This record gives sequence, C-alpha cells and structure tokens, in this order.
Amino acid sequence: MAKVAVVFHSGYGHTLRMAQSVAEGAGAELVAIDAEGNLTDAGWATLSAADAIIMGSPTYMGTVSWQFKKFADASSKAWFSQAWKDKIFGGFTASANVNGDKHSTLHYFMTLAMQHGGIWVGTGLLYNTTKASDRSDVNFLASSGGPMAQTPGDVGGADMNTGDLETARLFGQRVAEVTAKFIA
Repeated sequence: MAKVAVVFHSGYGHTLRMAQSVAEGAGAELVAIDAEGNLTDAGWATLSAADAIIMGSPTYMGTVSWQFKKFADASSKAWFSQAWKDKIFGGFTASANVNGDKHSTLHYFMTLAMQHGGIWVGTGLLYNTTKASDRSDVNFLASSGGPMAQTPGDVGGADMNTGDLETARLFGQRVAEVTAKFIA
C-alpha cells in the first residue's frame, strides 16, 4: 500500500477541510504547517517516508500563503540531498473568489515538485460544462492540475461546497492509485 502524506497550511479552515477530504480519498496522513510556517520533526519524518506528497495552501494574493512558502524554502534540505526525487506529488487550493488566481498556486506546487525531481498527478476529472451543470458538481471549477475550492469569504469551512470536497476526495484517491502503480 502506498504511503501518502498531505502537507498543508490553512488560514481559516477551508484548506483544512480540503486536506481532510484529500486524505480520506488517499488514506493519507495529514501534516499541518503551523501558523508560523513550521513543521514538527515528526512531520518532516512523515514526508520523508511518504511515497507521495500532496500539498495544499489557500491562495492569498495570487499564490501560496507565506507559511507554505516558508515550508517550501525549508524543503531545500531535502532538495539538496534529492531525498524526494521520484516521489509522486499533487496539490490543491482554496480561495474566496471563483478564480482568485488559484491556478498560480497550483503552478507553484508543480514547480516545487519538479525542483524536487517529483512526478505530478492532476485531477484526471472531466469538467461539468453543460447547461444542466450545478455548482455542487464534481470539478465544477474545471481544474486539471489539482482541485480548487471556492467558498465566499463570509462562509466558514464547515459550509464548503460539497462538490469541491468530493473533487478533493476523488483527487486523493487518484493520487493513491497512481502511486500504488508507480511503486509496484
């Protein structure tokens, strides 16, 4: 069985909810980046032992939170020794706006994964682009690179869109399946 870790920062609870959905789908362990942008030694050990690392951050000002960036900079220790080379990677994000430049955050994750010599997995999900489509449909926000969630700024994480959370769960499942094939 593939070992999958979900490393994430959540500012207001929305990214946490997505991380939980991704972890549910992947059978993954959650590794939270704290409010100061740090991981515990146990968190670093979990990432080191993982076959796949799924990254998550809210999209703030068109990219990852500063806490996630601090974690990414600290991952240079793993980069220097190529410790994460050939791991499977994926990523997800959330913001209050429908667009909110979330794709910039996913591209940041992709670049970080490539710098580590990793292999990126996208959603593998079709878009719901018909007149009959509903906001609660899977992958309604139409992202191939990784799940995106949109929740109005005055709505807490408990009231996130069910389609966004299901997209995250299916993505986690896909990453775990791809990883299992890769390590077989």
